[in-house]
Amino acid sequence: MLNRHHRGRSRRIPLRLAWGLLAVWILAGIAQADDQTVTQARLSLLPGDMPGAGYFELHNGGDAPVTLVGASSDAFKSVALHRSMSRDGMASMHAVPRIEIAPGETLEFAPKGYHLMFMKRSRSLSVGDKVEVTLEFAGEKALPVMFDVVSPVSM
Repeated sequence: MLNRHHRGRSRRIPLRLAWGLLAVWILAGIAQADDQTVTQARLSLLPGDMPGAGYFELHNGGDAPVTLVGASSDAFKSVALHRSMSRDGMASMHAVPRIEIAPGETLEFAPKGYHLMFMKRSRSLSVGDKVEVTLEFAGEKALPVMFDVVSPVSM
């Protein structure tokens, strides 16, 4: 009898440890699916109905390239992959259909580079809120990520 009780308790400890590690991971702002990891996810919120921009770091820890093909969020009617660039002193921004991330590569989505464009809010948002965004990869893989809503001034 004592032996069974001991075995039952030892099974609970790893489960508690797993839940604890999951909580720490979530609080640290890290999202991971398969071999892709996202850190520092933030949504720069502009006033009114103006579009917002999403910035983060995406790491491909796998052995093969992965291709980011889109994103979605219930908080916005449209989310698109974009890239800002400067050519001959002129700044421009355009949508991109996909972004390939090589094995072992970390791609930074940042101002004046790749970013997500969040358009047509579906609900009211304020600085300090969190918004779930699903990153969509080729091969029907998806990675849900919590983005912190921040002021554009803090970027």
